[in-house]
Amino acid sequence: MNRRWLLRLVPFALAGAFVLWRYVSPANQFTNPETGERHRVALSTEQELALGAQAFQDVLRQSQVVASGPEVDQVRRVAARLTKVTGEGGSKMEWKAAVIRDAQANAFCLPGGKIAVFTGILPVCADDAGLAAVLGHEMAHATARHGAQRLFQQQQTQALMTGASFSLGDLDYNSQRAVMGVLGAGAQYGVLLPFSRDHESEADRIGVIYMARAGYDPRAAIAFWQRMGSQGGKKQAEFASTHPSHGTRISALEAQMPEALEVWRQAGGGAAVRETGGAR
Repeated sequence: MNRRWLLRLVPFALAGAFVLWRYVSPANQFTNPETGERHRVALSTEQELALGAQAFQDVLRQSQVVASGPEVDQVRRVAARLTKVTGEGGSKMEWKAAVIRDAQANAFCLPGGKIAVFTGILPVCADDAGLAAVLGHEMAHATARHGAQRLFQQQQTQALMTGASFSLGDLDYNSQRAVMGVLGAGAQYGVLLPFSRDHESEADRIGVIYMARAGYDPRAAIAFWQRMGSQGGKKQAEFASTHPSHGTRISALEAQMPEALEVWRQAGGGAAVRETGGAR
């Protein structure tokens, strides 16, 4: 290898060293209390709380918030049951739930525990148990700190891409563009999208345990995704999506169901929910 090639590799090598340093730094490490797995995050818990609270206020200002009524009562009822069973992961969260008048079948939980439920998803949920499947999943994103994990992964990827760009700086424009395009596609389809799908699958696994602990029949999660799968609309190929396909999710939930049903039975089956008037 000649001197020119060695010099060309210096920026990429420096970027790689920076990425490795951030990867091993204790300041960036987080252990998920539900799985025991260690992950890397780009934000502190305090930063997540602050950013989530600000983003939540921005969402509420730009949305038609439902202040009262049966929809609000249902969301608050189910969210209150779930927040009690999130364990260590949810202990530092500042939980709050809002209902937004919007036809989209959507819900989300921002870092720090701020939950938004669009009215369009409530008919798909069908009952309290279906809503618990949705909220358990979204709350699991927050307790597992998926947002901070994704930001860390994006920053690491961007650092390597920047190093590669400098290393290729003496190539002609078309050659540089072609190489960076290949690297970008590799990062997108080989790293970032699978990383996001893994988070969705993990949120499914943790969320169904949350709903079972709260006394909701975990089989309602399978029924919910079956209803979502029948909603119609164009379905994106899984490899190009941030989410697993409905079929993949259902298969994974079916495999997890013996464990989830045991958690549900230990929580008293459906008795605790029936006593409060909620649906199983």
